Amino acid sequence: MGNEAMVTARFKGLTAAGKAHLDATALRFRGGDLKLSIPFTQMSKVTVRGGTLSVTFADGTASLDLGAAAPKWADKILHPPSRLQKIGVRAEWRVSSVGVADQAFLAELAAAVGHISIGRIVNHCDAIFFGVTREAELARLATIKASLKPNGALWIIRPKGRPEISERATMAAGKAAGLVDVKVVGFSSTHTAEKFVIPVSAR
Repeated sequence: MGNEAMVTARFKGLTAAGKAHLDATALRFRGGDLKLSIPFTQMSKVTVRGGTLSVTFADGTASLDLGAAAPKWADKILHPPSRLQKIGVRAEWRVSSVGVADQAFLAELAAAVGHISIGRIVNHCDAIFFGVTREAELARLATIKASLKPNGALWIIRPKGRPEISERATMAAGKAAGLVDVKVVGFSSTHTAEKFVIPVSAR
């Protein structure tokens, strides 16, 4: 997910051609002897000049020749979408949340939607946010699915890089429950969120 481009990068006297990747939280580059991974939160300055994007962080300033795309990348770094924007939350939604420990997210969600149930799943939901930490918890998906509106979405929120609840296991459980995965977003620095929906043919 995100933006990718083949560019020339410069950092600390090194110049290399390679691939730059911009996702919702960080700018990354890999090419030759140069490898960079710079979280937005660590950037102190972001500038564009003549098609070159320059970002300053604790280790120095890295420059990437992006051409016409440079202003767009800078804007995405300086104005990243919120979690609710990435999820596509709407004011008229009826929402349930179970197993989600992120209190800041729950507060944001409660302020943004028309109806929210935390800790208990109600019927006819536009969206259900299901927080999981272990693969065994995914056995609930078929039951949870029954509480979705036909065009509703089930968001599975899980820790990143944890063997107890892998991406493969999550995708397999969604498929077994009769759902299809359609989107993945960076939920936080520690968690990812995967969106599952009922196939159009089954609605």
